[in-house]
Amino acid sequence: MPRNVPTVNISAPIPPTPPEKRPYHHGRLREALVAAGIEALDRAPFEELRVRELARRVGVSPNAAYRHFADREALLAAIAAEGFRRFGASAIAANKDAPASSTGLHSQGLAYVRFAREHRALFRLMFGPMSRTSTDELARASAATFDVLRSAVAAELGATELDDPRVMVSAVYAWSLVHGLSYLALDGRLETVGDVDAMIDAVLALAK
Repeated sequence: MPRNVPTVNISAPIPPTPPEKRPYHHGRLREALVAAGIEALDRAPFEELRVRELARRVGVSPNAAYRHFADREALLAAIAAEGFRRFGASAIAANKDAPASSTGLHSQGLAYVRFAREHRALFRLMFGPMSRTSTDELARASAATFDVLRSAVAAELGATELDDPRVMVSAVYAWSLVHGLSYLALDGRLETVGDVDAMIDAVLALAK
């Protein structure tokens, strides 16, 4: 999956949550800032995220936050990495919870589009444009998520190796389909063709 996080232009600050309502355990400030960033993305686009505002949310000074993140881009990369970890976890859960009448790939595809629709700003951050550089953490998280998809594809094909060319081609095909559906849904394009949920399910079923 893409390993890039977009460069952002900062606009209006996000209204802070009073520090006393955002406690964090000593030694876990980095995790607290990332969690606060993900929560903020439920209310505002990633372009509005500021290190200074997130520091205020967890009740620390901007300098304390910058000890963990050299700049805003580093913080965004960490937020995107956590997004991929949650994304991968949702795909694994979808495989486990798939009904007997459904393939793991179909259930994972539904989970992919659902994650995109439920976490719009986070999803756009995870897959948005940026310079070609990335952090090791983000690269690992992104690759691990893609491996979840490749594992599901390998199981469908009866392959034993994730690097099997058949697995790679089929995984990219499946990824292209669900990623395209996700962005069509996020951009409101599917609303013109009827019930969005039914259309997504029908398209994924057609691709079996």
